[in-house]
Amino acid sequence: MSRGRLRILSAIGTGCYALAAIAGFFVLADHQGCALLVPLWIAHGVLLAVLLTKLCADQTGLPAALLVVGASLAAVHVADQARDELTLDRRGERVTATVVRDWPAPDTGREADTYDYALARRDGTRLPGPALRAASGSFAVGQTVTVLADPAGVLRPRLPDDTGATGDVLGVGAFALIALGVVGATARRGALVARWREERARVAEQEHTLREALRTASADDHGFVEVHPAHYPDVPHRRAAGIAGELGMEPADEPGSWRFRR
Repeated sequence: MSRGRLRILSAIGTGCYALAAIAGFFVLADHQGCALLVPLWIAHGVLLAVLLTKLCADQTGLPAALLVVGASLAAVHVADQARDELTLDRRGERVTATVVRDWPAPDTGREADTYDYALARRDGTRLPGPALRAASGSFAVGQTVTVLADPAGVLRPRLPDDTGATGDVLGVGAFALIALGVVGATARRGALVARWREERARVAEQEHTLREALRTASADDHGFVEVHPAHYPDVPHRRAAGIAGELGMEPADEPGSWRFRR
């Protein structure tokens, strides 16, 4: 099997592994805690670094692995959010509730205008589970609102017309494509690096052969040593003259001639 075909198969295998890892971590995220997931993510990153380093044939494997791991983490996180949205669509029930309290939502970073709204049913009982989260000023205390609520009280309620799952699914696909794109770009770089190294090795071999030919060849009656450029297709005349100069030889008077005087 040629090296080019082997490299393509390696890139396909690495891409499939990256997608399988996203799917696997997505499944584990719903059942396992950080104590198991963190070591698995670290092992995943190390394995990717090894695979991508072999694929790119230089030292860019580690940065590429970090990019793939980052994209995979983002894909799993967004997929987990989409799972909650789809689960709420499946088992959620429409509830008409009243806003009883509002406060700035914690841990929202720069989203300072995001608020949590506590809801209560018409009979006054508190709606179980996390509070409804929306932009500041979306609802007022005492306002009636219809939400899609989780009967188990696990998932955060949301407005029935909020189709956040669609954007999340698209986000998962986008991050997965980024991971595959990094693998593809790494494979392409590896092919270019391998081709450059092969060209350098071929030129070095031809220069070595030319140097030996100039050093061991017998001069003609006029003191010239002639070599055939067809034997050194990747060595330009200027470089050949430089090699001859290293051996104490001078080029002939004819421009472009591969004849050198000792």
